[in-house]
Amino acid sequence: MPQKPITTNTLFYGDNLEILREHIASECMDLVYLDPPFNSQANYNVLFRNEKGAASEAQIQAFTDTWEWSAETEATYNELVLRGDELGRTIEALRNITGKTSPMTAYLVTMAIRLAELRRILKPTGSLYLHCDPTASHYLKIILDTIFGPIQFKSEIIWKRYGAHNDANGYGAVHDVILYYTKSSQFTFNKQFQPYDEAYIAERFRFQDPDGRRWSEQNLASPNPRPNLTYPFTASNGITYQPPPNGWKYTRERMQVLDQQKRLHFPKREDGRLRLKNYMDEMPGVPVQDVWTDIPLIGGTSPERLGYPTQKPLALLERIVQTSSNPGDVVFDPFAGCGTTIAAAQKLGRTWGGIDVTHLAIAAVRGRMEKMFLGITYKVIGEPEDMDGARALANSLPDGRYQFQWWALSGIKAMPLGGQGGKEGKKGADQGIDGQITFIDDATGKAKRVIVQVKSGKVSSQTIRDLVGTVEREKAAIGVLLTLEEPSTPMIKEAVVAGVYHSPGWNRNYPKIQIISIAEMLKGKRVEMPLLAQITFKQAQKVQQSEADQSTLFDM
Repeated sequence: MPQKPITTNTLFYGDNLEILREHIASECMDLVYLDPPFNSQANYNVLFRNEKGAASEAQIQAFTDTWEWSAETEATYNELVLRGDELGRTIEALRNITGKTSPMTAYLVTMAIRLAELRRILKPTGSLYLHCDPTASHYLKIILDTIFGPIQFKSEIIWKRYGAHNDANGYGAVHDVILYYTKSSQFTFNKQFQPYDEAYIAERFRFQDPDGRRWSEQNLASPNPRPNLTYPFTASNGITYQPPPNGWKYTRERMQVLDQQKRLHFPKREDGRLRLKNYMDEMPGVPVQDVWTDIPLIGGTSPERLGYPTQKPLALLERIVQTSSNPGDVVFDPFAGCGTTIAAAQKLGRTWGGIDVTHLAIAAVRGRMEKMFLGITYKVIGEPEDMDGARALANSLPDGRYQFQWWALSGIKAMPLGGQGGKEGKKGADQGIDGQITFIDDATGKAKRVIVQVKSGKVSSQTIRDLVGTVEREKAAIGVLLTLEEPSTPMIKEAVVAGVYHSPGWNRNYPKIQIISIAEMLKGKRVEMPLLAQITFKQAQKVQQSEADQSTLFDM
């Protein structure tokens, strides 16, 4: 597919470097925010909630934040060095500092090639925010200085995530770093404000008019020499004030208007200096500075929390999107994760694009957006669209089986269970279950389960008998086999023999065992089940651009 600008909301599945190079046109993005893995040497799992709201024992590995030198990294390093430009020389120098094949070097090489592409796709007026932590921010700043030019560095934002963090061997690590760059000297910056606190009001707005309006005083002297503004000024109190050494800040006409508006503060002494009154009630608040302490990390009981690792608060991304873009602009996140950047962009009336390398994340974004914004439209590029694509995904390396499983489960709105086997993840407590949907269909309020098995290989009547046994063992209401291969006639008969589940709330029967082929799923077939109050993923807030309530993340 040729490179094109993003003009409609678009999700991409795949490696973001390949997507950037193959799909995204140059100079088409107004704002790029990225929150890549931090080289923290940790495996991150998505934690799920069960029907009672407790953390599930089942965990799914979302990504591995562990970087190591590989043949692919070596090839990327060689590509950078052979460019023969400043970026290549910078990476070569950093490699000498951080170690020839160290994890930090692998991380920096991986980031450098992508940051160069991200600058390419920015409009000349565009901005980039790189979210990182102090272990690598200083190296990343050198790389960004090389790519964007030191003069385009605007801010190092410190975001205080925690109030305190106990570390027996050092200072508590409570902040992240956000590096802010622009592509040129012409860029969007909509100043944001925070409410005044009482201490600031008491210190800053120390004066009051007789009517109680609080104000602060501002110097009326020009900071630079202004010979044309060195006039004496006769105020309404009859006193003539001599100009400051550099002259006044305003023209005589403007000073007269300020005087008429009673905005001038007259000094007690005739040789004193005039001051301008800045009224507190006319100011929007305190301009946001480069240390952000007013947006806390999402707590474990927060309704915003989705259970996705490293999830950032929506308020954090709203501030960035509001500051560095305007309604109708295009916002892009090459490490989409659970889609917080995308949600902020949609809420604030921007077009958006995002990339992630796991179908688990793509499914999380889809579920979140469709619940937060009813009727939202967007494209997904990279997911299987036909049987050939589904088979290719199932057979892809190194983890095609799990990518296929997550993609297939999202197709019927089921929550994944279990991990990537013994080596990389934890197997769920429910053996033989790949996913589930929970629902409530009677007055007791007790959650009931649909359990799902996903098969990308051969299936037979024994597969159905095993599913029947699992449904009985787990006391589930319904069992579903989601299969890449078409079911045989004996399999279908075996499912029919299993009987039905009777829903007391809906007073109707549903097949106890259901078989859905991937071909049928691609055509829109879904599980036959009670549709009342489905409970699947952790909850996401529904947003009608201004209002929010609670809905489940993967119940689409």
